[in-house]
Amino acid sequence: MPKVQETVLEIDLKSLEHNYTYLRGKLQNSTKLLGVVKAFAYGSESIVISKKLENLGIDCFAVAYTKEGESIRQGGIEKPILVLHPQFHSFQTLIDNCLTPSLYSVRILTEFIEKAEALQLKKYPIHININTGLNRLGFNTEEIDQVISIIKNSSAIELVGMYSHLGASEDLAERDFTLQQIDCFKTISEKIISKFDQKITRHLCNTSGILNYPEATFDMVRTGIGLYGYGNSAEEDKNLIPIASLKTIISQIHHIKAEESVGYNKGFIAKKATTTATLPLGHADGISRIYGKQKTTVLINGKQAPIIGNICMDMLMVDITDVDCKEGDEVIIFGKNKSADEFAKKAGTISYELLTAISQRVKRIVIH
Repeated sequence: MPKVQETVLEIDLKSLEHNYTYLRGKLQNSTKLLGVVKAFAYGSESIVISKKLENLGIDCFAVAYTKEGESIRQGGIEKPILVLHPQFHSFQTLIDNCLTPSLYSVRILTEFIEKAEALQLKKYPIHININTGLNRLGFNTEEIDQVISIIKNSSAIELVGMYSHLGASEDLAERDFTLQQIDCFKTISEKIISKFDQKITRHLCNTSGILNYPEATFDMVRTGIGLYGYGNSAEEDKNLIPIASLKTIISQIHHIKAEESVGYNKGFIAKKATTTATLPLGHADGISRIYGKQKTTVLINGKQAPIIGNICMDMLMVDITDVDCKEGDEVIIFGKNKSADEFAKKAGTISYELLTAISQRVKRIVIH
């Protein structure tokens, strides 16, 4: 790739294909694979990513909100799209775009049925979310009989899927908790299956679940972060390739004397003569203030340069005293040779937050 001339997020579809193939290879041939493309496909580009995955043979997609599902459906995606967190106000849009709702409470279930019946729908497909311990969304165990009764009493909908979320599948120290979740889901789902005649797809595992609990893949698995190149462990990260690289350039170089300050609120005071570089991205681009004050580094000409002082809205400054570079040189914030996971962990956060925070004003470049 030629050197960049502005701040860009490069999206490598070959790396996406590699990750898809690796994760698919962990599954039995009969197990379906759902790609999670919420939050602009984890901060990248949801329509481009979805089209590539659809071409690769993915079985279906998931988004958080109806608007996200509408966007990729209008972008040409034909495979089923599961909306994980729909709200009442979006039901009409959801139905107009043939999206599948995940229903998670008695209130949202009955409201969707009322809407479906008002439109005289027949057997509109739904999934239900079962709470097995994450305690975020989902029907509790004591509600299951009521849920079964409500669904069976309406011909406007048809239960085609049910799932739950693992809360700590990446943390092997919490293996007992995860096994309890798996057992709970298995018990509840078998009870539900016994009450219906149609095929009901069960899915529980996320990326870490696929890698750590192959016995719990059921009929389908969901993968998000794994598709984008992160396996939630150093060992699995070796098998995956980050698809997104955030790059920028050096706008200006300054030579700072000892005791001089850099940036707002004198966020950095030079202890000795220091050379700094100003980069054209800041917290409005998704690099928040938590990364400032030497908590993490960027990569310039193969060398690490610490971020100094307070990150500004549109700029940040780095210490290049020991880096051979000039104005206009390329800077890598994260990518294949400097992972978003490494960048984020040094500031006390996670790759998910960093990736999904990258602003839409950052130019996306797709590498085919």
